[in-house]
Amino acid sequence: MTRKKMMAGNWKMNKTVAEAVVLTQDISNQYDKEWEGVDVVLCPPFVDLKPAKTVLDFDKVKISVGAQNVHWEPEGAFTGEISVAMLKEIGCEYCIVGHSERRTLFGETDEMVNKKTRALIAGGIAPIVCVGESLAVRDAGETEEYVCAQVRAAFAGLDAVEVKDAVVAYEPIWAIGTGRTATPEQAQEVCAAVRATVAELFGEETAQNMRVLYGGSMKPENVEGLICQPDIDGGLIGGAALKAASFRQLVEACLS
Repeated sequence: MTRKKMMAGNWKMNKTVAEAVVLTQDISNQYDKEWEGVDVVLCPPFVDLKPAKTVLDFDKVKISVGAQNVHWEPEGAFTGEISVAMLKEIGCEYCIVGHSERRTLFGETDEMVNKKTRALIAGGIAPIVCVGESLAVRDAGETEEYVCAQVRAAFAGLDAVEVKDAVVAYEPIWAIGTGRTATPEQAQEVCAAVRATVAELFGEETAQNMRVLYGGSMKPENVEGLICQPDIDGGLIGGAALKAASFRQLVEACLS
């Protein structure tokens, strides 16, 4: 079957509100009717979500907004956190969970990723679940075992119907922001293992429908070799998503 490609831009901690409006407008101005063949998602910082959504709504372009993180509790004394309902009201359709920077810098565990994944699904927002190995894990030859364990943990307690809109993003930690990229063959091998794990958990139909993205220094120079792999359905983009011109090239690579 043919899965609809996705390009999601993770802006990380970049862009003030004014800068986010400019970048969103620049991307919107490059929007082409053909882009409807790709699910395009912008994931700016929390404070930029509503301004970005306002620009996209005003321009009537089919680009979604997603958050970079969420808390699993619906409300309460969780200073600095944000709930699924808050994101839903803004108009978020997606939310990244389990990014390696959250896991490494802020101590996010597999159990926390699972709680966030389940809360998002219950609240009607599609999770983009990030998985990936360190260089030490890869050098030890344990990449597939490690990454697939993360997939199992993220989706624990869920069924095939609940995960039907979920997305998995494979991001080798050693390739994030380093300029290093997994070869197309390396990326394909792990993405295929991720899909096989989803099939094991939820059945072949669910696995064939679920998008598996690659992240980790994907850019215009290497996108074509990655996007043509049978189990890579798009990208979760960092640096190249912060410029409208390069992001456009990535989106359009999904159409060729």
